[in-house]
Amino acid sequence: MRERLTEAARAFAPLLVEWRQYLHAHPEVSFEEYQTTEWLAARLDAWSIPYTRPTPTGLVGVIEGSRPGRTIAVRADIDALPITEETGLACASTRPGVMHACGHDGHTAILLGLARFLAEHRDFPGRVKLLFQPAEEKAPGGAKAFVEAGVLDDVAVCIGLHLMSDIPIGQAGIREGALMANSDAFTARIQGQGGHGASPHQTIDAVMVACNAVVNLQTIVGRKVDPIQPAVVTVGAIHAGTAFNIIADSAELKGTLRSFDSQVRQQLQDEVQRTLEATCAMYGAKAEITWNMGYPALVNHPEITAVLRAAAEEVLGPDQVYEPRPTMGGEDFAYYARKVPSAFLWVGARNPAVGAEWEHHHPKFTIDEASLPIGMEILGVATLQLLSE
Repeated sequence: MRERLTEAARAFAPLLVEWRQYLHAHPEVSFEEYQTTEWLAARLDAWSIPYTRPTPTGLVGVIEGSRPGRTIAVRADIDALPITEETGLACASTRPGVMHACGHDGHTAILLGLARFLAEHRDFPGRVKLLFQPAEEKAPGGAKAFVEAGVLDDVAVCIGLHLMSDIPIGQAGIREGALMANSDAFTARIQGQGGHGASPHQTIDAVMVACNAVVNLQTIVGRKVDPIQPAVVTVGAIHAGTAFNIIADSAELKGTLRSFDSQVRQQLQDEVQRTLEATCAMYGAKAEITWNMGYPALVNHPEITAVLRAAAEEVLGPDQVYEPRPTMGGEDFAYYARKVPSAFLWVGARNPAVGAEWEHHHPKFTIDEASLPIGMEILGVATLQLLSE
């Protein structure tokens, strides 16, 4: 079975590229992946793989092995981003303002390849659930909806991967424990009192209050959070004012909080709330703060991590698999990891020779498509190992 998997990954390479390029040319944003889901359903129908649709977009296929055993889930995210593509590729997006700028087209192609292989070689115990999940890019996220729909209720283990533009092709990264961060967002509306730019004493300048609030927020991590604990407070947007001679009566701040520890996560929220309210009160303004609780931290299970690492080492060689530092990026695979023992792998897709050197979410982002059979084989090796345990 193992040898057949290697042969299939190599033989399927042109198909994986074809599928990835089709998906790349036809991207759909989070929660709107209707045509993508129909296209995936047609592939599964052709391979006699039954599936359900636990949410309006996205689907879950099931492949039964030849004998009893436990259920393993393998996940791929299918959504794209609201970005105008600038790659110039022949398979560039045909939909203005929408682009696969994070590699999800590759993830989907990889899972399709594994699905076809398992459908054609069912000499394994148990069964495999194929999670073609929508909306990784937009909270509350498709993973949360899948979990709430009961997709993992009969699942023993879940695994997944992400193609990475900062890891060279032929390498992979995985670590036990926290890999990706809690990811929360806030919007703060500051209400002051507008007036003429020449008479600031008769106003409560919302721009000035907002600027002071941003500065004060930057003291939270340095003076309130245990320095041993990673944390980030970022204000990414300020909107205020209409003209050079009008003092704005209101301003809006948008920001994000990142952490790994649940107590630090709550502390950051409390401190942001307190800091914004106190800063506004000092100048006579008012603050209205709304929260968008994002994805929890992604924590890899030790035993499943070991299996996924061993699979990557078997495919790439021990010297090509390393333990990366955790990242403050968010990932809704975390919801699966909170439900069942799970692990998430990073697979290298960087190769400047083919233009695969831009960061995720960049208009010129692309991948080295040689990463597709690598990802398929690693997930396949890990799946077969987990099914046999």
